[in-house]
Amino acid sequence: DVERSRGLGDVYKRQLSPDLTDDFEMLHSTFEPGAKLYTAVARPTQEVGYILSGQLKLWIGDANYLLASGDSFRIKGEFFRWENPTDKPCQVIWVIAPPVY
Repeated sequence: DVERSRGLGDVYKRQLSPDLTDDFEMLHSTFEPGAKLYTAVARPTQEVGYILSGQLKLWIGDANYLLASGDSFRIKGEFFRWENPTDKPCQVIWVIAPPVY
């Protein structure tokens, strides 16, 4: 099942974890061109991601990064936001602990 995130531009998430009963969840997310999280959010989680294809601009705390295929990131309860500033989709494997979706 693919779920479209409302209010975030065009972001599509597919649950890769078999269920949400473990300590983490894994998602395959596709950020369409121009997709953007306008307001930074913080969650009581640890999150890691791996960029499969495309580019993603990611702000974590006071730092910002332009990530591309093969790059990874970690967010530990910090404020973050993201944007796909390109004209191509960006695909990311995203692992969140504990599960939030």
